[in-house]
Amino acid sequence: MKNRYEGLLILNVKGSEDGAKDVIERLEVDFKKEGAIVEQVQKMGNRPFSYAAGDLSTGYYVNFVFQAAPTFLAKMQAKLKLDESIYRQHYLRLAAKAHKAA
Repeated sequence: MKNRYEGLLILNVKGSEDGAKDVIERLEVDFKKEGAIVEQVQKMGNRPFSYAAGDLSTGYYVNFVFQAAPTFLAKMQAKLKLDESIYRQHYLRLAAKAHKAA
């Protein structure tokens, strides 16, 4: 059974929005390859951090809404932790989508 999740990813693209587009497309392919069903991708753009962490002061925020098996999160977090273009990642389980009655 698949659960619904929301994943907020902060990309390290050093101010290049063209680079962000490529990373987002690659991430969407990776999600699908691991068996997730991507419902929505929200590109929220570059935003400054409230405090600078090292030499990075801004990040490109992207929000993924997807359905996946419970084992998907651990696998994806481990994989993205090694990816230099992903600065931070946070996942939240959502309630099941309500079906409309006719």
